[in-house]
Amino acid sequence: AINSDVTLNGGPNDVWIMQISGNLTLANGKKVILAGGALPKNIFWQVVGDGIVDATLGTTSHFEGIILSKNAVHLNTGASINGRLYAQKAVTLQSSTVTKPAP
Repeated sequence: AINSDVTLNGGPNDVWIMQISGNLTLANGKKVILAGGALPKNIFWQVVGDGIVDATLGTTSHFEGIILSKNAVHLNTGASINGRLYAQKAVTLQSSTVTKPAP
């Protein structure tokens, strides 16, 4: 669970790979923020999960990076992501915004 804003600080060539053996939940209104030139195309969130929905972005939250989910990804109302969403079963959007990262 991400219950407060998180900042990833690094250059445009830095790569982050987060491997999460449980579920990923970004709390309502919280943000993943990039600083120092970090790019969302270089941030990978690999989520195995333990249920039907592996990754959930809370209402009006903002996320950065690429989510790779074993099962499903769910974006609550008003959630946004600068990145990509990949899931083996389903991606559910509720009035959410997905922005493709710059190449």
